[in-house]
Amino acid sequence: MGWSSPDRVVVRGHDLTELIGNVSLGDFAFLELKGSLPTPQESIVFNAIAVTLVEHGVTPSAIAARMTYLGAPEALQGAVAAGLLGMGDRFGGPTEEVARILQEALKDAGDDADLQTLAEGIVARQRQAKRAVPGLGHPIHKPIDPRTPRLFEVAKANGFSGRYVELMQVVAEEASRSLGRELTVNATGAIGAIASELGLPWQVCRGLAVMARAIGLVAHLQEEVREPMAAEIWARVEEEASEPPT
Repeated sequence: MGWSSPDRVVVRGHDLTELIGNVSLGDFAFLELKGSLPTPQESIVFNAIAVTLVEHGVTPSAIAARMTYLGAPEALQGAVAAGLLGMGDRFGGPTEEVARILQEALKDAGDDADLQTLAEGIVARQRQAKRAVPGLGHPIHKPIDPRTPRLFEVAKANGFSGRYVELMQVVAEEASRSLGRELTVNATGAIGAIASELGLPWQVCRGLAVMARAIGLVAHLQEEVREPMAAEIWARVEEEASEPPT
C-alpha cells in the first residue's frame, strides 16, 4: 500500500507530497481502500457517507470516550479507542451486516433476478434466526431517518443508485409487510447499500463508521475539556445506584 525512503513517501503509487493540499481526507481514504483516487462522482458519494457517520450526539460511544478521558486525561487516544470499541452490531456495525446481506444476495443472482423474491428470502431468514432485519427503523428518528433520503438523493445524482439500493428499499417494504409495522431504511441501511454500489467489500463497511466516528470522538473530547459532563454523569449514576430499592 505504501512505502517510504529518506526523501519520499509513496501511497498506492502516488507521491504523498503531490497529494498533500490536493486531495481531501475522504478522497485519501478512498484511495487507501480502493487503490485509486475517486472520480468526482465517487468522491461526492464516499464523502457523503463519511460526513453522515462522524457525529450523532451523546451516543454510548461518545459517553464511553468521555468517561475514559475523565479517568485517563493523559491518553486521548485511549479515550477515542474506548468509544470505538463500543461500535458493534447495534451502533455503527449494522452497515457491515447490511452490505453482507445485499452482496451475498446479489452475488449469484442474474441481472434479471426478481428483487422481491430476494427480499422475501432475506426477511424470512432473519425472522427464522430471530434476528432483526439490519438497516431498518431507528429508536430516535421516526418515522423516517432524515439522513436516508439525502444519502439516496446524492447516490442517485451521481450514478450510484443501482441494484443494491433498490434491493434495500424492497427489503424495507417486505419487512414492513411481513412484520406488520412500518420499517423504513435508516442511515446504516442506506450506507450499506451505497457502499456496495461503490464496490466496497462488506468486510470493511464497519470500518467506514470507525474511521468517521473517530473524528467525532476527538471533537467530543475537545468539548469535554471545555464543557465537561463526564463527572456529572458519574455522579448521577453513583447517586442513583446508591439509592435503596423502592
